[in-house]
Amino acid sequence: MEIVERAMPTRQKQTKIAKKSSRKSKPAKQKQLTPGRWFEKLVAVQARLRAPNGCPWDREQTHQTLRTYVIEEAYEVLEALEGGDDAKFAEELGDLLLQIVFHSQIAREEGRFTVAEVIREIHDKMIRRHPHVFGKTRAKDSAEVLRNWEQIKAEERRSSDNKGESKTSEGVAKEVSLLDGVSRALPATLEGFQLTRRASRIGFDWQDANGVFDKMQEECEELKKAVKEQDRLKMEEELGDLLFAAVNLSRFLKIDPEIALKKANSKFSRRFRAMERLARKNGREFKDLPREKMEAFWEETKKSEEKPRSPVMNGAQTKQ
Repeated sequence: MEIVERAMPTRQKQTKIAKKSSRKSKPAKQKQLTPGRWFEKLVAVQARLRAPNGCPWDREQTHQTLRTYVIEEAYEVLEALEGGDDAKFAEELGDLLLQIVFHSQIAREEGRFTVAEVIREIHDKMIRRHPHVFGKTRAKDSAEVLRNWEQIKAEERRSSDNKGESKTSEGVAKEVSLLDGVSRALPATLEGFQLTRRASRIGFDWQDANGVFDKMQEECEELKKAVKEQDRLKMEEELGDLLFAAVNLSRFLKIDPEIALKKANSKFSRRFRAMERLARKNGREFKDLPREKMEAFWEETKKSEEKPRSPVMNGAQTKQ
């Protein structure tokens, strides 16, 4: 379902619309539905799909079966954002919103919570965590906002502990950590990004990016040693350490590592496809070319590309 909110017509346009035949007034009125009303209609659609005599596929779904779709839709939103097509961007945001509505509908049917509670929770959280906007606290810059945000989160965790909500199934109190809240379900690069970001906020960090570059060099040498010794477990460990250091560097550079890697993947795919086309123009299949010719096509493809001009997305200072 595509939901694109249209701009309200100007006074001059409203005058023209009023002069049109009454046959066209009904669709025009529908287009001006509020976001809240559209949301209610979407919730009703999903409830109908899950109802008896609804859609067999929708009725079969569970929280577990929908996990993949949440991730897929989130990445499709990012792809649409990068593509610069607003209609596609709006469509993909709608698909992601549908996942929230879908999960909330399943939870409502099981008597656990409703979509209204989902909205209320995030509404109250945003008010609570922005006292510099909705309260009397003052924040001079974004860094102070983030410090306040972490302090409020810590207070919320303590309050949760006092209510007995942070206990294991055996009733034993869970250990509280600054790293609580970093989801293990995140892609590895984003998990590493969030872990190091949180640790850095209490001063557990490198002095500058040079320290991270040195660490990457150290990890490279250790990886080479593991490769030389053909120690598979050690190779995996050292490669992980090297990737973790690279993620740490991205945080220093204020670059989202997941997006940076996605762009690198897209660049490789684009250039590889260009080489395949180049080979076919020469009457050959790329897979049949000798390695030297492949390398020559790679260099030719690189030179033919213009350097990307899109702005770097800043993912270093985020709230969670």
